[in-house]
Amino acid sequence: MTEMVYGAVPVRDGEPILPKWWRTLDKWALSCILMLFAVGMLLGLAASPPLAEKNGFEPFYYVQRQAFFGGLAMIAMLLTSMMTPTVVRRLAVVAFAIAMVSLMLLPFFGTDFGKGAIRWYSLGFASVQPSEFLKPGFVVVTAWLMAANLEINGPPGKAWSFGLCIAIVLMLALQPDFGQACLVLFGWGVMYFVAGAPMVLLVGIAGLVVMGGSLAYSSSEHFARRIDGFLSAEVDPNTQLGYATNAIREGGLFGVGVGEGEVKWSLPDAHTDFIIAVAAEEYGLVLVLCIIALYTLIVVRSLLRLVRERDPFIRLAGTGLACMFGVQAMINMGVAVRLLPAKGMTLPFVSYGGSSIIASGIALGMLLAFTRSRPQGEISALLGRGRS
Repeated sequence: MTEMVYGAVPVRDGEPILPKWWRTLDKWALSCILMLFAVGMLLGLAASPPLAEKNGFEPFYYVQRQAFFGGLAMIAMLLTSMMTPTVVRRLAVVAFAIAMVSLMLLPFFGTDFGKGAIRWYSLGFASVQPSEFLKPGFVVVTAWLMAANLEINGPPGKAWSFGLCIAIVLMLALQPDFGQACLVLFGWGVMYFVAGAPMVLLVGIAGLVVMGGSLAYSSSEHFARRIDGFLSAEVDPNTQLGYATNAIREGGLFGVGVGEGEVKWSLPDAHTDFIIAVAAEEYGLVLVLCIIALYTLIVVRSLLRLVRERDPFIRLAGTGLACMFGVQAMINMGVAVRLLPAKGMTLPFVSYGGSSIIASGIALGMLLAFTRSRPQGEISALLGRGRS
């Protein structure tokens, strides 16, 4: 009777993995993810040939690498989405430990590639950014700790998760990578709010963030330069932000035409941090709105499915992954239109970058695993039994 009223998915004994995975998967979210990857490849064809020519490579060198890394990301996403939440949690704990150690060793063995921030390990044929892989692992570990805190006689998981969050934020700030630090802190705050944090505590944490930002502004030239550039009334037309702003203005509603854009010849990060400027210039506001709609649909669909989930670990982990994914996209696009100071953050599944796209694939694979339909896995079923 419960299944008939509340729409729970029936258990089918002996059902093969692939049919069960496809039947329980959020197909709308998966379709949006695949469309985002296709848009990224399309924009890579437009944005990366000038950089490849400048660096002495073949015109589609970066496009081929994006296709390769994107293929690995899709495989990782699909395999992860087939796992149970328990298996996802176990693997995430191991991956988080490895990423955490890599982040701690970064000041000694990492490189900055001339960008002023030590964020990568150079492998010769490629580079790895540990913070990208740290984020999904951190979300799952934090959700596990907070869910354990909700149990009777459970450990002080919320306090432990806060200490872990502060340690990661400090390590990221020392790189410096204030964008990723803010994203990690935001993800923790969202999960803490969903877990039942008092508003007074959240306001206090927001005050600490403001104090930390003021301290960073006074002690970090890198941070102060970006804030001053953001607050300046005039935008230097010869900076990346100036080129991006002009490109978005020139694109208008329908763009200047495929291949006719000029910003990709001026922006060194046109294929990564400012790829939305290439989209706006060549394809116009129409494509930008389509990209925003895809991100919005993924986040909203995921949150709506998580609202019905009664397992606190799944709710917290899925909410953290969905919100961090959406906010990272919002930050990237906000920087391009000068709503936010420059962060050096990629646009998930659209920007070029091996670490970014593979880590995004793993994160969304986890999210798809957490949002799969489960037998009697909804709060409404539990409430229905309580009334009967």
